[in-house]
Amino acid sequence: MAPPRPARLVPALRALLYWSLVYGYCGLCASVHLLKLLWSIGKAPAQTFRRAARAHPPACLSDPSLGTHCYVRIKDSGLRFHYVAAGERGRPLMLLLHGFPEFWYSWRHQLREFKSEYRVVALDLRGYGESDAPTHQESYKLDCLIADIKDILDSLGYSKCVLIGHDWGGMIAWLIAICYPEMIMKLIVINFPHPSVFTDYILRHPAQLLRSSFYYFFQIPWLPEFMFSINDFKALKHLFTSRSTGIGRRGRRLTADDLEAYVYVFSQPGALSGPINHYRNIFNCLPLKHHMVTTPTLLLWGEEDAFMEAEMAEVTKVYVKNYFRLTVLSEGSHWLQQDQPDIVNRLIWAFLGEDRRREWPSPVKSL
Repeated sequence: MAPPRPARLVPALRALLYWSLVYGYCGLCASVHLLKLLWSIGKAPAQTFRRAARAHPPACLSDPSLGTHCYVRIKDSGLRFHYVAAGERGRPLMLLLHGFPEFWYSWRHQLREFKSEYRVVALDLRGYGESDAPTHQESYKLDCLIADIKDILDSLGYSKCVLIGHDWGGMIAWLIAICYPEMIMKLIVINFPHPSVFTDYILRHPAQLLRSSFYYFFQIPWLPEFMFSINDFKALKHLFTSRSTGIGRRGRRLTADDLEAYVYVFSQPGALSGPINHYRNIFNCLPLKHHMVTTPTLLLWGEEDAFMEAEMAEVTKVYVKNYFRLTVLSEGSHWLQQDQPDIVNRLIWAFLGEDRRREWPSPVKSL
């Protein structure tokens, strides 16, 4: 017997409300940014469209203490990925996945720290930095990003790794742990909740919806890339240096060379489209069909994160059916592994040294 008509209408109405919210908020975000653009043009038109020439990368990107620049080509996709590797071959693999707008260099403190015991690989994700960037938006679906990590692991000659992800890289790390738990010895995520927590929370809490407005703004073609590039990439610099969102408000600040490294990478022709395309498929891929993580997990969180509310970190424990530890750093920003590298590294070492058979304590809030 077919279900009653009202019962059949409920999913359709939910879908209508969901997509109305998505596209309505996209339009609102676009309007706000267009007003900002018009204001900038009216105030200083020459400055708005000025871009400094950057023909050569800053020296910090070739610092030998960070490791060796390497490339791997994936057979199935044909894509070539860039990564920086430190530590001897044959040691256990530690794979590092960066967020937005970052690239391998965001893990510079961890490359130096963990190479004594691990083969540490900091990857440029698909579309970022020196990794290949497919032109089609569909090439950045979550399924493709998950397959990238699995194939890269195989190509590096490993069947398992310690997986660490920050921000969007944290999202991918969660999904790898859900889909391929046999590949992950231990999971460490920095400033990103379980994806199911994120999708549910953002629809129920207007404050988080506002913090995540860029997810909606990025659904619009070409305008986000353009807005990032005006005023010589002022928006990009602002993310890393402003008092509200930047690195080192109470921790370690970016050097001039560090900041220039980010601007250099994202100022290359077409360098912003790939990273933003990651977000242009997210509303078609979430919510998840499978949720549970069975890998020992450490979640690190900067309490002063300008983009993610800390309450999501607390809820994440529901989806981890194994050892789980949450540590919230009271003075940490969103860019935690760069902002508080010494503390983050100590916490990672402690987690890696934990006895698997030990029953872990409840999530704690410390430091």
